[in-house]
Amino acid sequence: MRRFLLIDISNSFTKVALARGDRIGRVHRLLTPSLSAKDFDKIPSSFDVDAVVLSSVVPKKTSVVLKRFPRACVIGPHLDLGIGIDYPNPAAIGADRLANAAGCVAHHGFPAIVVDFGTAVTFDVISPNASYIGGVIAPGLGAMTNYLHDRTALLPLIRLREPCCVVGRSTKDAMLSGAIYGYRGLVGNILEKIQAETFPNTRPHLIATGGDAELLASGESLFDIVDPFLTLRGLLVIGKKNTSPLSKAECASTDRRARR
Repeated sequence: MRRFLLIDISNSFTKVALARGDRIGRVHRLLTPSLSAKDFDKIPSSFDVDAVVLSSVVPKKTSVVLKRFPRACVIGPHLDLGIGIDYPNPAAIGADRLANAAGCVAHHGFPAIVVDFGTAVTFDVISPNASYIGGVIAPGLGAMTNYLHDRTALLPLIRLREPCCVVGRSTKDAMLSGAIYGYRGLVGNILEKIQAETFPNTRPHLIATGGDAELLASGESLFDIVDPFLTLRGLLVIGKKNTSPLSKAECASTDRRARR
């Protein structure tokens, strides 16, 4: 079975995992702002792979990875993604959003709406003929709560968790209730409007992914599936379609260049 190193660079964290066949192994989380080539030394067997597949929304960190893995397959609309693209400017679609769409079609079906809860929350829409057609971008949950703390004199920085009740009996509980319940309302309203506009006669699959997905989907019926590793699954799907195994000589050459 072919072995893949999957790398997903988002604004806050970089997720790295080794995959063999269809199985994705342990996911390593690295801080994106401080990401360096040496961080990959912490990933066991990161050079003992047939291909490296990279999704990145941080161009400066893309170059860091490519210096270490110069033959990496970089996700973009020019690749065989296993989906169509019906969008005016395909080059403007984030690599993570393409990976999410590819992973969704391959593992969860279509039509679908994928909601990725990260630094920003993105809604990506996949049509009944398995084409990416667009989406919505809103501030992420962490960005909203951090903004309140940064822009006020007395509101504290809160740790996100499920509120015990709607009416908070302290400042922190009131902020937590506003953050979680308010954010669920935002997500539910956007999903409702997308479905009314795009899928008036059918119900799409509703898929949640990203760092805050499990918290925000907890106890709610907004989503059919919560898949925290959807982006990595998409990278694996795309990698299989667009890469071929490296020869032993190529693997050795890549290893030597990377360790200089």
